[in-house]
Amino acid sequence: MSRAADRAARLLPEGKPRYVHCYDDGGKSADRYTIVFTGRYRKVGESFLYIGANAYPFHPQGIGMHGESPTQIDWPTYGHLGKKIPFDKLPEDVQRMTLDTYRSIWGLDETPKAKPPTMEVSSHV
Repeated sequence: MSRAADRAARLLPEGKPRYVHCYDDGGKSADRYTIVFTGRYRKVGESFLYIGANAYPFHPQGIGMHGESPTQIDWPTYGHLGKKIPFDKLPEDVQRMTLDTYRSIWGLDETPKAKPPTMEVSSHV
C-alpha cells in the first residue's frame, strides 16, 4: 500500500471520516445538523472549522454553510448543538458535503492525479 493510500485509510476508515463530530438538534433550528471537524488538520493560528446544514445543503433553498471559530465549538460541552449522532445517520447530501470538506482540509484526493504529460524537445530546427 502506498503512503498516500495508507494515510487515506487511516483518515477515512470504511469510507467514514475519522475526525468529525456530528450533531442533530432534532429540527429546532433551520441548520439542524452541525458537523465539527476535529484532529490536527489545522496549522498554528488557524480557526476550527464546522458545517451547519439542513438535509438538503445543495438545494437552492437548502442550508449548507461552512463556518470557523477561534475555539472548538463543541468543547467543553455540545448540548447547544443537539444530540451527538454517528456520521452514517446524517442525510446523504450532508454526508457528501462533509466528505468533500474533510478530504479538502486533510489534503486527500478522491482519485489520484495523473502525471502531467512530458514534452519531448527536439533538437531539429
